[in-house]
Amino acid sequence: MTASNKTYANRTKIFIDGQHGTTGLQIQDRLKDRADIELLELPMADRKDLAKRAEIARAADIAVLCLPDAAAKELVAALGDSDTVVIDASTAFRVADGWTYGFPELAKDQRQKLLDSKRISNPGCYPTGAISLMRPLIDAGLLRADSTPAVFGVSGYTGGGKELIAVHENTDVEPFGLYGMELTHKHVPEMKKYSGLKHAPLFVPSVGHYAQGMLIVLPITRDVTTKSVDAKDVQQVLAERYEGEKFVTVRPFADRSWLERDRFLRADRLIDTNSMELAVYANPAEEQILAVASLDNLGKGASGAAVQTINLKTGVDEATGLRVG
Repeated sequence: MTASNKTYANRTKIFIDGQHGTTGLQIQDRLKDRADIELLELPMADRKDLAKRAEIARAADIAVLCLPDAAAKELVAALGDSDTVVIDASTAFRVADGWTYGFPELAKDQRQKLLDSKRISNPGCYPTGAISLMRPLIDAGLLRADSTPAVFGVSGYTGGGKELIAVHENTDVEPFGLYGMELTHKHVPEMKKYSGLKHAPLFVPSVGHYAQGMLIVLPITRDVTTKSVDAKDVQQVLAERYEGEKFVTVRPFADRSWLERDRFLRADRLIDTNSMELAVYANPAEEQILAVASLDNLGKGASGAAVQTINLKTGVDEATGLRVG
């Protein structure tokens, strides 16, 4: 029986601070019809009033912060040691001490860490894909923790929030563009920390002229591995790590069945789901290996991840209110 058709005497009270932003709207949409959830809201006139925001957050069981970093820090400071569970979707606390990373599939003990925590940082979209590829390979001793792997990503423009959405939907813009050319993207610290790397990866993000969906690509070259590595070993490590997971699946080795016209891997194939799919390809003659992650930047990369954590914290099935691709 799903949460939507049960009767709950004590519903979980949830406050979404920043509910009118891209991520907040998507979280609200996934929660609004659930019988086990009561959404708390402030009048529009009070939504920038810190005292009132803190008051309603204290009254909630879970506060989800879909805010700029400064505003998230401001509210967390105002809450102090409140028992309210805080799930922060900004980058303010992604690598902060005392905060638990909201990626349940990160490691075998991550779900228990999340159950024990009242301060949870929701993962970034690019890091979700990058970490899902690198962490198992470092743990298995295939990828050197002291290496500097390159990570490439492309996202739909919704990953840039309201400003970028407005640019792409209201003006004539580039069909594709690299950015972060200073190589200090805000997602790099969490990629480094939760992958288990000793040095920051070289991360090159990009935006395509489409709304949702993303691909993250990790070249596995001789200079980042601990030894001569076979691509099938990479695929096996990933498959074993995510065996039994509902939202993270690993495609068969060198799978072509998900390619458009047997050639192109679409970035938008998992939109509106909380799924992420990983795959491994290779050129054995040149000892070249490519690992790829596919997900929705607004799903498993943002709002879906937050709802998955809410489900875990409230004791319902993790897939409640979420689509599996």
